[in-house]
Amino acid sequence: MDGLFDLKTESNNQASVNIDCMSPLEIAQLMNYEDARCISAVEKETEQIAQGISLIECAFRKGGRLLYFGCGTSGRLGVLDASECPPTFGTPPEMVLGIIAGGDTALRHAVENAEDDAADGEAQAAKLQVGSSDVVVGISASGRSPFVLGAMRGARRAGAATIGLSNNRRCEMGAVADVLIAPEVGPEVVQGSTRLKAGTAQKMVLNMLSTGAMIRIGKVYRNMMVDMVPTNQKLHIRAVRLVQQSTGCTEQEALQALEGCGYHVKTAIIMILTGQNAQESRELLRASDGYVRRALEQEGVSSTGL
Repeated sequence: MDGLFDLKTESNNQASVNIDCMSPLEIAQLMNYEDARCISAVEKETEQIAQGISLIECAFRKGGRLLYFGCGTSGRLGVLDASECPPTFGTPPEMVLGIIAGGDTALRHAVENAEDDAADGEAQAAKLQVGSSDVVVGISASGRSPFVLGAMRGARRAGAATIGLSNNRRCEMGAVADVLIAPEVGPEVVQGSTRLKAGTAQKMVLNMLSTGAMIRIGKVYRNMMVDMVPTNQKLHIRAVRLVQQSTGCTEQEALQALEGCGYHVKTAIIMILTGQNAQESRELLRASDGYVRRALEQEGVSSTGL
């Protein structure tokens, strides 16, 4: 089995050897206890995560992309994170992409043999024309999935930066990653079921990588998602609230500003705080590379104390 069962993610968890005899409450308590290990495991990787955020920020500043490659649960988590970036941060769909072994079919149905195809991973990277402006994140609990390793090798040859996300520090992925993030959560309560703790830790790291990079390129003002796209009633209400919280204005003033600028939250904030019109506020944003705080400071407007 080429060392598969030597991996921590494949080992047996002695705390759960009698889980098949436990009550529903005991199962829930044990799983909750084990899940708590994810937090400390991710905490140990914060320096590596910070390096990853910097690589992604650098790619974005060069007009590059963030591309996730994964299989099974890991692939689905990458697709999930990528799909949530446009509505949350107002990014174009091609800026963050999730690629799963087996294609879109694998999002709903297991295509287990797809992860063994290293050539397909490399072919998918080539198809997307991965280049030196991009950063590729390979996601694999074992750190040895051929599809993911193939994609990362192809990306490196094309000059892209590579980040590995594994739940085993000693893994093949380390040899093809510029940065290896390895939250070791230990054996699962159901042996080898890495959709559990391993998947939870991966989701936490992906949240930090994408959100951290988006914050760094100005997609967040203070702690608010001011570049989000209000595409439904709930998000229209959220846009109004964001403008109110950012400026201290009334609901009516927020609505008026948003309607005057096509519901672009950043622009509405600057309009209210500087007294300028929509076009002038857009110009201020452009001159400030999209950073609300920077635009306000250039106009001598305090962005604190609201």
